[in-house]
Parts: sequence; C-alpha cells; structure tokens
Amino acid sequence: MIKVLIVDDSQTAQVLLNKILSADPNIQVIGTANNGMQALDFINKQKPDLITMDLHMPGMNGLEVTRRIMESKPCPIIIVSSSWNSANKAEVFDYLEAGAVSAIEKPNRLADPEFEELCKTLVQTVKLMSEIKVVRRLPLTKSRRATVGDRSASGQEVKMICIGASTGGPPVLRTILAALPSDIPVPILIVQHIAKGFLPGLADWLNESTPLTVKIAKDGEDMRAGHVYLAPDGSDMGIQKPRRIFLKNPKLGQSLCPSVSFLFHSAANNFGSEVIAILLTGMGSDGAEDLHLLKAKGATTIAQEKDSCVVFGMPGEAVKLGAAMHILPPDKIAEMIETTLKYRLKTEQKR
Repeated sequence: MIKVLIVDDSQTAQVLLNKILSADPNIQVIGTANNGMQALDFINKQKPDLITMDLHMPGMNGLEVTRRIMESKPCPIIIVSSSWNSANKAEVFDYLEAGAVSAIEKPNRLADPEFEELCKTLVQTVKLMSEIKVVRRLPLTKSRRATVGDRSASGQEVKMICIGASTGGPPVLRTILAALPSDIPVPILIVQHIAKGFLPGLADWLNESTPLTVKIAKDGEDMRAGHVYLAPDGSDMGIQKPRRIFLKNPKLGQSLCPSVSFLFHSAANNFGSEVIAILLTGMGSDGAEDLHLLKAKGATTIAQEKDSCVVFGMPGEAVKLGAAMHILPPDKIAEMIETTLKYRLKTEQKR
C-alpha cells in the first residue's frame, strides 16, 4: 500500500482527492492537512510514502513546507494544483528545485471533459513517484565524487551540446546552464520529460538564471550559438546538417515524446564526434543506448552521478552500458563542457 498525505487548504479538494486516490486498491490516504504547519506536525508523528501538496496555502506556503520536509524528513512530494497559469507554471520549478518530484493539474470539476484523464494521471503519478527514494536535500553546488575519463575520443570541433533529462531534471539544467558563459560557441539542445503545458514555464524559469537564450524549438530553424532549444510538447526533436532542427510527430504507440533517444540518435548519425551528449536524472532508460552510440562515434559523453540524481534510472542505465566517458555531479558537468570545448578548439587549431 502506498500511504499518502493530502495537503490542501480546501476541504472540498481534500475530499475529492481522497476519493480518487482511495479508489485504487494500492493507495491508502492516511491523513489530510489544511496548511503547512499541520503537514509538518503530521509527518513528525507518521511517515507517509508520498505527499500531495497544494501550490498556495494560507500562512506557510507550499514552497516553504516542501523545503522544510526535504531538509528534515524527506518524502516524495507532488505539487497538485487547479490554479495553473503562466506565472504559476514558472513558479512550480522553484518547488522542484526545493525537492518536489513532480507537478500536475488537480482534478477539480466532475463536469470537466478532462476530469477522468486528470484522475488517471494523478493515480499514475502517485504510483510512479512513490517509488523514488528521495534523500535529504543538499545544495546542487556541493562537490561530490566524480569519475572523469579521457577528455575526448576525438580532437574534432564540437558543434553542439545535447542533453536529456526527466524526473528531477529542471534544477540540474538550471545549475548547468547558469554556470556556462554567455559567449559559448555552440547551441544546446534539450529534451526534458515534463507534464504537458509546463514547458513555457520551464523556459521562463531557466531564462531567469542563465546568460544564454532559452526557447522552445521550432521546426526548420537554424541553431545559433549561445541559444538553448527545448524540445516542444508532443514532438520529437532531431538535428540535421548544416545545423538545422527538425521536429517529428511520435510513432503510433510511442510512450515517450519528446524522446531523448531520438535526439541522441539523430546527433550520432549526423554529427558523430562533434557532439557533447549528457544524460541527467530520470526514470527509465531513455537515451542510454544512443549515448553509447554517440560514444562509439567519438562524441564526448557524460552521465550525472548517482548521489546528485533524484532518480538514477537513465544515467544509471548509461553507466551500466559503459556509455559515459565522464560521471559527474551537476556543477562539474558545466566545468567539463568548458574544458572539452577549450581542449577541442586547441586541438583543432594545432592541425
């Protein structure tokens, strides 16, 4: 049984969420809290497997509660709110940075045509996120053990950086992008698995902390140095020569879209050794095999190390396959990017 605590200042919402979750035989709602102080008091007495947290509450808001829980008694936290707008969707990434593992829309009105789908998403998310073994939050900038291999399998110039991430990815992306210089000579392409509708908020949130320009990619646009391109909702993102982005509809039955594997495979086939490819925290194995392909083609490949990952699924699979030349925490990944760019430029100039 997955034991859930519901934190919401609306009694009506508490009753509805309780009914939705309790309908699943594998989920048990063990308590409700009207505000942050009640939530903290509850977890001091009982240990839920997962907490659903409203975005805004009177007194101590959800962000402060999330921080306190993750600093004292870590537990997977899902932000569940019915008040999403463009501002809130950017704000939610502060919650993810504080330690929340996911954010979804709250099923609110039975008359809503999407009500059943929202209920299904809520139950599925609770089941998936309850499996995550969260730890007490540590600053992402804290240096941890790193495994560094040879600088590169090739001295060829780097033409792009490709990054794949899923659960826990946004804060790590922010750490990496914030540490890169504004004059970085290559474009950066990112596939981040995220709930539908949250991508514009992610772009806004990342733009606040990096000197680079972060935007959602468009089909057929040319990549520019110093720009970060996010794969849009519902489309796979690939790259082709000379430096052009293309978008593709998912295949019938495709479970993940956008797909990290699609981006990495495209990069391997078209640019090979001229790529820095990075696989960050996330569930599953998306991107692992194609990171191995990129390594075989001479690209510089990096996986996030385990201790800094919310979920060591994707990078862990890459490590098992021997696909990662370097295994690094987020702050060291930015350093490795700059080191590799300088090394390859120096090597190219000597030719």
